[in-house]
Amino acid sequence: MSTEASPGMITVEQVDAAATYPLRAQELRHGRPPEIDGDDAPYALHLAARLDGGEIVGVVRFHPRDCPWRQAEAPWQLRGMATDPRVRGLGAGRALVAEGLTRVVQRGADLVWCDARAAAVGFYERIGFTVVTGDYDLRPVGPHRGMVVELPIR
Repeated sequence: MSTEASPGMITVEQVDAAATYPLRAQELRHGRPPEIDGDDAPYALHLAARLDGGEIVGVVRFHPRDCPWRQAEAPWQLRGMATDPRVRGLGAGRALVAEGLTRVVQRGADLVWCDARAAAVGFYERIGFTVVTGDYDLRPVGPHRGMVVELPIR
């Protein structure tokens, strides 16, 4: 299943974890292994945004996990979100999150949460997430804020 995000340019599809590693390594992991605990779990949902059906230019992972700030019946965490700087602003990130939220709602999710890097807080706010914590440091990455979105989005 693919979702068009920009006029004929960005498509989103489910991929295996390994397909996300090159972009994770480039944009997120900086010298650390690109793998995240639980990547190969059967419940982990990995999505990739492709440019013109080819090169992966965005990735994200969703997986069930209790939210540290809000009670929910079926919370999921958004993690490992990265987009190639060359395509930022073209809708790849928005398309990845929208497709992920649609898919996790179909799996029963009622809340998605994330540890948002300080630089990405505005992006998440524009797509419906709410800041629920102050700044905190996730080493070795740096400042983050906790964010949530309740599902389904109305």
